[in-house]
Amino acid sequence: MAIATPSVAPSLDQLKSTIRGVGLRSTAPRIAVLKRLIVATTPVSHGELVDTLAEEGMDRTTVYRNLVDLTEAGLVQRTDLGDHVWRFELKRGDGESIRHPHFTCTDCGVVSCLPEVTLSVKTGKGVPKSLSKQKVEIQLRGKCDDCA
Repeated sequence: MAIATPSVAPSLDQLKSTIRGVGLRSTAPRIAVLKRLIVATTPVSHGELVDTLAEEGMDRTTVYRNLVDLTEAGLVQRTDLGDHVWRFELKRGDGESIRHPHFTCTDCGVVSCLPEVTLSVKTGKGVPKSLSKQKVEIQLRGKCDDCA
């Protein structure tokens, strides 16, 4: 699973302030979901979060509703990496949706963020004009170092 232990976790007051700052009520389930996403090193599926949060007594529906709320409020972004599974990750940066490419291993299925990779899409003949006016998500597939 992609959830790791943070070296410096945000305080409870910081988490509450972040949630309230986007117009949501600061509830225990939202705080728990946000905490897990803060320490995640890669996008995390709903199922992975449910497994992690089950020990805190949260069911699938509670986790899902809070993921949707946090996504709609702009704290979280969701991505489908081509396998029809939504994965969620914390938006990082200045509040803008910072999209970075993801790499998915075609053998083991491990998903990795590639934040230091810069890719650009240039429009050309035959490319829809709307491509340059919308956010583009880039997903790379291949074998990871362990499977190669």
